[in-house]
Amino acid sequence: MYQASVNKDTSFEGIFFTAVKTTGIFCRPSCNARKPKIENVEFFKTAKDCILKGYRPCKVCKPLEKLNETPAFIKELINDLSENPGLKFKDYDLIKRGLEPNQIRRWFLKNHGMTFQAYQRMFKINSAFKKIQNGEAVTETAFELGYESLSGFGDSFKTIFGVSPKNSKSKKIINLKRIETPIGTMYACAVDEGICLLEFTDRKMLETEIKTLVKLFNATIIQGNNIHFELLEKELEEYFNGSRKKFTVKVCTPGTEFQNIIWKELQTIAYGSTKTYKQQAEAINNPTAVRAVANANGMNRISIIIPCHRVIGSNGQLTGYGGGLWRKKYLLELEAKNKS
Repeated sequence: MYQASVNKDTSFEGIFFTAVKTTGIFCRPSCNARKPKIENVEFFKTAKDCILKGYRPCKVCKPLEKLNETPAFIKELINDLSENPGLKFKDYDLIKRGLEPNQIRRWFLKNHGMTFQAYQRMFKINSAFKKIQNGEAVTETAFELGYESLSGFGDSFKTIFGVSPKNSKSKKIINLKRIETPIGTMYACAVDEGICLLEFTDRKMLETEIKTLVKLFNATIIQGNNIHFELLEKELEEYFNGSRKKFTVKVCTPGTEFQNIIWKELQTIAYGSTKTYKQQAEAINNPTAVRAVANANGMNRISIIIPCHRVIGSNGQLTGYGGGLWRKKYLLELEAKNKS
């Protein structure tokens, strides 16, 4: 555990907390603060245990907050933009709100790969895309959102979406939204047919999965609401509080025929139960396809709903999970506790 904290290993998130005797502070395993000597450290399973021992939460890694949770002041900015995509927050506007512009910039760079100013521009052009998709006129949309000229709007639009505003109605879109959970922030993607991606934001393969979806659907990803998101968030909240054992939200799973066979089989594994890869292969009457089954599980883009966390190694050990083994352990323990 000490070595994991020295390495700032995120795969141990949720498994233990590091408490420093000399400072009276406790941290996540992945905390970026300077590491103490091993003789000055003790470990606890939960944040509650740390607090009961008199330790205070670290101000750097904030161990009492949900992992990668969107701060309230960021949510407020995003909500304001959602209500009025034509808004343009400048540094002066942020300072008036008591916010530090560089802090906002760093958060958006870390979580969205772009500055807040770039995010605002992207959000505005995405909003224009959706308005035109919904039948609003190009000229009205451009000026309503604050564009100063139609030519500038058209150039920006074509640069982002590859088509002119007038021809954009034929372009398929994938909506994307951040969703907070007790074990970290997730990205959800949806098309008209259903949820097509649900992954933790720190998953290493996330960027590849999103690019694959864009190619498979021949679509453009934009941040915004989708008819399936409201039910998804409701059912995820019920799942994490232990009251939901089966999801009803629609899913859309573009992939090979074999992958879809495996993904459907995954959904037959009962809440609170597990299977091995071998048992999965036997369930589809192909007992020699253990490795192919494991590969298909790894290609699953819809975590939790398509429950690949319920698959374990033949020796009963927890095996690879894209969201991290600590999350797999959490989900299995959650289901075991609420199974009856």
